[in-house]
Amino acid sequence: MKDTTKHLGLRKKLAESLKNKGIEDVRILKAIESIPRHLFLDSSFEAHAYQDKAFPIGAEQTISQPFTVAFQTQLLQLLETDRVLEIGTGSGYQTAVLLEMKTEVYSIERQHELFRNAKRMLPKLGYHSVSLFFGDGYKGLPEKAPFDKIIVTAGAPEAPKTLLSQLKIGGRMVVPLGVETQVMTLYIRTGIASFDKQTFGDFRFVPMLGDRN
Repeated sequence: MKDTTKHLGLRKKLAESLKNKGIEDVRILKAIESIPRHLFLDSSFEAHAYQDKAFPIGAEQTISQPFTVAFQTQLLQLLETDRVLEIGTGSGYQTAVLLEMKTEVYSIERQHELFRNAKRMLPKLGYHSVSLFFGDGYKGLPEKAPFDKIIVTAGAPEAPKTLLSQLKIGGRMVVPLGVETQVMTLYIRTGIASFDKQTFGDFRFVPMLGDRN
């Protein structure tokens, strides 16, 4: 698949629709306009790639709908100096949005098929600075912690304490919490053992999985 002026036009329309739905950060809208989402999908979905919908990407996982990607990213309030941990690389599309925000990104993927695909796709699109890891997202990356921001792109039954412990004081973690449906939840670390918690409505994600053993 190629990236054409038609695709660019569809991305501009998508960014405009996200703005109308409440995405205010112009950097995020610019990222949505810049990233060829259709290249992160199977070619059979190309005609629908710029609809605000989720699509399957293999390994029983999905690429989140663009509004969800933009909404989670906006809640992080990213700065260019931020070190960001992403739990669930998936297709790499959300990873690309984080990279477009000029942050330092560390991303973990549990499904080896998706990990391999993202490791191939992201550099192909010019994203060379990301650090990708194959492993259990529940464990985070203690050797790289602490992080300014953490984003979880799968539904967790409760906030993983290991991830909260890897957040800097003043840092923000966005995680969808719940089993059948999830409530988008923001944690702001206010002290060694204290967090401010805010919720932002219902979403639907695939479940966050730990180690197979």
